[in-house]
Amino acid sequence: MAELGTVLVTGGAGFIGTRMSQLLAHRADRWVVVDNLHPQVHAEAVRPSDLAREAELVVADVTQPETWDSIVADTRPDTVLHLAAETGTGQSLHEASRHANVNVVGTTEMLDGFGRAGHVPAHFVFSGSRAVYGEGEWKREDGTVFRPGQRSHAQLESGEWDFPGARSLPSAAARTWPAPTSVYGATKLAQEHILSAWAAARESKLTVLRFQNVYGPGQSLSNPYTGIVSLFSQMARRGESIPVYEDGLITRDFVYIDDVASAVAAVVTSPPDAGVSWYDVGSGTGTSILELATLLAEYHGAPRPHVNGAFRDGDVRHASCDISDTLEHLDWRPEWPVERGIAALQEWIERTL
Repeated sequence: MAELGTVLVTGGAGFIGTRMSQLLAHRADRWVVVDNLHPQVHAEAVRPSDLAREAELVVADVTQPETWDSIVADTRPDTVLHLAAETGTGQSLHEASRHANVNVVGTTEMLDGFGRAGHVPAHFVFSGSRAVYGEGEWKREDGTVFRPGQRSHAQLESGEWDFPGARSLPSAAARTWPAPTSVYGATKLAQEHILSAWAAARESKLTVLRFQNVYGPGQSLSNPYTGIVSLFSQMARRGESIPVYEDGLITRDFVYIDDVASAVAAVVTSPPDAGVSWYDVGSGTGTSILELATLLAEYHGAPRPHVNGAFRDGDVRHASCDISDTLEHLDWRPEWPVERGIAALQEWIERTL
């Protein structure tokens, strides 16, 4: 038997899934990918060229019971890497049912399929999201910590971007109470609850990896909801001035795809001892959107970014994470600072477009 047994990867033909296949598929007895090749992610409904040759691709819909009856009967996996999800934060406000169907119902259909087959995978690895934290915790000048909740439309319309007299704290799974401010974030938290309840009842291990803003080579360049790094990269490449929302000081933790892949590999190859574990996966450093846009503009010799004061309802002001617990418990550490990652992404885009 190969080192990893049989691994089932939902959404495994996507950005993270293909990178994982390159890293681990050759170490498994079978690496089985189920993916619907959604046109928002895949311009053509064909096997991605960067999916490892060892990977078996099953084109199917995770929300359909028959998908799981067939998949589970054929694979009876040892490990399930659950990546399948709708991921557009802003889009989820207008297409809530689609996000809930894929993220929540897709997860429950998967578990029901295992239940009908009488099969319990030894380990689930779930691609969680920083979106579950919402605005997270903030600290006042007097040292008190509070959870401000979602910024109101009136607050944003008046240009009151931050919560007065306070600063945002990095989120950490061990201490930050999840309070999503988007439909997407709410569905990702629901997935965590569903998986943890099922895994605990069936005595299966579950590792939840809450990813920050993942970017890098392999990310869709045609999907407007994949993230601002690829969008801004293409604007700067065309010589355009990048528009930056609010006052430019929105903060995100941009984590490079190779660092995400190595974190997933760490828990797939060496499952934690605990029944259910949560870890934050990011660079550990927050970067303002204006800083990101400026880096890209300078790389391409494009005009300086311009702050336009626009905003999106439901957007989180600051999102970064404390990765100290992850560093302590996993054989992993991020190796790609944003400057290096941005340069590598631009080189890939030049070869691709």
